[in-house]
Amino acid sequence: MKYNGNVIDGEIFEKMVMGGAVNLHDNVQTVNDLNVFPIPDGDTGENMFLTMRGGVEGLKKAQGKSLTELASAMANGMLMGARGNSGVILSQLFYGLAESLKGQERADLKEFGRALLNGVRCAYGAVAVPVEGTILTVARESAENVSNRINDDISVYEFFKCFLKEMKESLERTPELLAVLKEAGVIDSGGAGLVYIIEGFCKALGGEELHWDNEGSSSKTVDLDFSKFTEDSEMEFGYCTEMLLQLQKSKTDVDNFDVDGLIKYLESVGGDSIVAFKTGTVVKIHVHTMTPYKVLEYCQRFGEYLTVKIENMTLQHNETVDKKEKKEDSIKIKKPRKKYATVTTAMGEGLINLFEEMGADVVVNGGQTNNPSAEDFLEAFEMANAENIFVLPNNSNIILSAKQAKELYKDANVYIIESKSIGQGYSALSELDYSFDNPEEIAKNLSEKMMLSVTGMIARSIRTTVANGVSIKENDYMGFTGKTMMFSTESKLETTKLLIDELSKDRDFLIAVYGKSTTDEEKAQIQTYVEKQGKVELYEIDGMQEVYDFILIFE
Repeated sequence: MKYNGNVIDGEIFEKMVMGGAVNLHDNVQTVNDLNVFPIPDGDTGENMFLTMRGGVEGLKKAQGKSLTELASAMANGMLMGARGNSGVILSQLFYGLAESLKGQERADLKEFGRALLNGVRCAYGAVAVPVEGTILTVARESAENVSNRINDDISVYEFFKCFLKEMKESLERTPELLAVLKEAGVIDSGGAGLVYIIEGFCKALGGEELHWDNEGSSSKTVDLDFSKFTEDSEMEFGYCTEMLLQLQKSKTDVDNFDVDGLIKYLESVGGDSIVAFKTGTVVKIHVHTMTPYKVLEYCQRFGEYLTVKIENMTLQHNETVDKKEKKEDSIKIKKPRKKYATVTTAMGEGLINLFEEMGADVVVNGGQTNNPSAEDFLEAFEMANAENIFVLPNNSNIILSAKQAKELYKDANVYIIESKSIGQGYSALSELDYSFDNPEEIAKNLSEKMMLSVTGMIARSIRTTVANGVSIKENDYMGFTGKTMMFSTESKLETTKLLIDELSKDRDFLIAVYGKSTTDEEKAQIQTYVEKQGKVELYEIDGMQEVYDFILIFE
């Protein structure tokens, strides 16, 4: 049934949000396909949906059902789950909305309109240099225009129908504001994602049934063979135990809760791979233990559980004992407290191993196709366990998530070194030096060193388009650096050679990082070409990364 009221309470807000999340989920691929660079990276739509999903999970854990409680719970979930630039901006839109609605059981449309405008202000504030023709413009123009039209007779449904119309019109104008969109012949992907969310709001308010089903689950379903653990088996690895603990004022001093004391207890009962950190009034706990009941009993002294997950690790190890899983397991071990630590990101087993060997304390598994969330960075900061943490995101679409995590983390001084490529991260790590007088000097040195390299990448195009004046056909191989498209041909090796010729000018070294699909024959041909060219000295790394067939780092 269509909602004809003119007040938004908790129940209506929840219905709207669920509708927005489902509608975005149904259109994720459409949003992905709007990316200016036609790379199969699954970025914008996926990032926005995963951010929205974090909000829905927060919504479901809310203790109350008033508008302020639900909006706040959703915003907190989105802040933690935010991925990519579009996801961070989306989380800030809802964070500003929630801040404006604090203390309100319900809101009329004028109050909600002001909250939308506050969300826009927060989103603009999260970006160092806001760019018009993006999701920011779509949010701002539509919120400003619709807020000016509110009157006592308009219903919530009519308000959002008007809001949606303004958004669609703003979205269609984005190519006129941003030249790269016009050249590529697309509208802004982040703005499109926002339109699908508000369209979902309208569908829900209009009485359309939209079902969340299992799209909100953050845990991947794994089909385990239970016959691998029988009455004759021995428990070897214990239980992987994870939980979200809502601290209760009736049980503990919530503001001054001692997370370090909790960690010491978990260690005292034989727990390992411990991660525990507090966000607001919720503590996230991960521990490997033979006696999960002791963990549950102890933690319940301080609050009540929002979620609990206990998995038989012996069964998991029998099912999947490959090196990758062991690597992911070992990364969760919290390191001893020290003065300095470095956190970076990489995709591909070879690159992850290399960065660890170069001195990174924690390598977050993420990059193109898999942007880490703010929560992923928070866990990495906790594992690094240092007074001062230096962060190398290595991707322009990861920087905002890292910055958001920095704002949420209170147990260290966090310095974001805005590396935008694997090459910049490599150059910074190769000059990692903690001997300076203070952390600011270390951060400055890392920032300077990362600028000494240039990175080229080779990837296959998923559509026909034009970028930076370069005509690209679907399935062609593209050679580019940063946001600048340079070459596109039908041949992977031809494109790679052209990029090497262009970027090797005034450079002495080439570090060739081979992707997962690169063959031995292709590697040999690159080796031969570089030797004949005689301009640079070649170093080779089997990065095993997805998406990019070659990453070429010139120093």
